[in-house]
This record gives sequence, C-alpha cells and structure tokens, in this order.
Amino acid sequence: MATLVLVHGAMHGGWAWSPVARRLRERGHEVHAPTLTGQGDRRAELTPAVGVSTHVRDLTELLWFEDLHDVVLVLHSYAGVLAGPVVETCSDRIRSVVFTGAFYVRPGQRLLDVEPPAVAERYTALAREQGDGWRLPATTAFLSQWAVTDPAMQAFVGPRLTDFPYKAQTDAVDFDPGPLLSISRTYIEHTAPPLPSLAVSQEAALADGATHVTLETGHDMMLAAPEATAALLESLV
Repeated sequence: MATLVLVHGAMHGGWAWSPVARRLRERGHEVHAPTLTGQGDRRAELTPAVGVSTHVRDLTELLWFEDLHDVVLVLHSYAGVLAGPVVETCSDRIRSVVFTGAFYVRPGQRLLDVEPPAVAERYTALAREQGDGWRLPATTAFLSQWAVTDPAMQAFVGPRLTDFPYKAQTDAVDFDPGPLLSISRTYIEHTAPPLPSLAVSQEAALADGATHVTLETGHDMMLAAPEATAALLESLV
C-alpha cells in the first residue's frame, strides 16, 4: 500500500480530490488531500502576501507534522510548480511525483512563463481590472476552459471556485533541480480534451525524464473521471 498526497491547483481545494481519495482509501492506501492557503475551505486566508513559498510551506509542513515517508506526491494544474522546492526540502520523505495535467517549471521560472503569452496577458489584465491587482477572480467562465461541461458538475464545482493569488503566478520558483530529477516522475496527459496551456510544461517534463501516460478525460480529471483517475494512480504506485 502507498501513501499519497493529492494537491489541487488554482481555484480549487482539497475537496476536489475527495472522490479519488475515497476510492484510494477503500483500496487500502493512506491518502492526504490538503487545501493550499487561500483556496477552498481556506479561502478566508487569501491575502496579497500568499504566493508560491506559502504553498510550498503548506506541503512541507504537512509532510513533517504527519511524519509522512515514502510519499507519492500527486500534483494537479498550478500545484505542479511546487514540485521542485517541495522535493528539495523533503527529499527524504518523497518517493515519486505524479504530474496530473500539471504545469512544470524549471529553476527561475514563473507560472506565467510557461503559460501561452495570450493567456498570461489575460490573467494579468483580470487581476489588474477585477482583482484589485493581487488576485485572479474565480468565475464560472473557467469551467469551459477546463472542459467541465456536465450541467450537474458545473452546478457543483462553480460555486466552490475561489479567487487565486496573482503572486503565485508571478513568483519565480527557485530550487536545486537535482533532488527532483533523481526520483521517479510521471506526467499524466489528459486527452479529452487536452489543455493547450499545458503543452510547454508537458514537453519540458518529458524532456527532463518524466514517464508519459495518458487519461481520456478533461482537465478536472479527479472530478470528471474519479474512478479512472484513482485506477491510474494506483497502477503507478
């Protein structure tokens, strides 16, 4: 049996992993699905100071306080940018990293550096014009971007989206790449449909030695296809 830490990305929280976490626990695995500061049930903690280092600390503190070892770190979307610094800090606790439709940065890069330029410009404008300059407002318009098309799922997910700190998009992610590159890494590409914004990240992750697997679902795979997502994760651990 494995120990998995499931981390969601922008505008969601640990709640989004619940259907997958339940299935993995039923199979006997130990599963943690933390919510990053300012997201989901921790939305009241969102401030202009929240950024990449805040979220790295969320995860490193979880690993230490729970005394977790031999961990499979599963990172979705934005959370992929946390991989390098988390593994560098907790290399003795992490067995492998699974990027699930995740962004991937190399040392010194920002999340906006690996987004398509037009998307980065749109997010910057949204933060400036509708987010007081420091947050990306959560709107249901993101659901179509993430291929959440089922009306029932839209009704469930839409009200639970939370504003995202713009600082987490503009912080450079500095880390020694050695620890991350020395452990097993897998990149799960979602194909139905793919998210064009992830193309640069996927290419870089594979070039750096990650194993490539695919899953026929959209970006919010843990909500749209929880059984298939759980089964794939179990096969990887």
